[in-house]
Amino acid sequence: MVMKQEDIAKVRNSVGQQLGSKVMIKLDKGRHRVDVQTGVIKAAYPNIFTIEVESGPDNEAPRVLSFSYKDVITRDVRMMLC
Repeated sequence: MVMKQEDIAKVRNSVGQQLGSKVMIKLDKGRHRVDVQTGVIKAAYPNIFTIEVESGPDNEAPRVLSFSYKDVITRDVRMMLC
């Protein structure tokens, strides 16, 4: 798969427009393992964006995860608006 600068720019713009939106993310952890979490898009930077993930059932504090726009293009991270 060849990534073009235009593809990254499209994803960056899309994420930037959704700041503050609640999303469900599916993280591909390899070997047919997928982690599904819900969170809010907090910030978008030139190379990465951050999502604050809601606390789990064991009442842990919310975590902030960061992803690159390439993660979305390669489908290592899949996001859907809630």
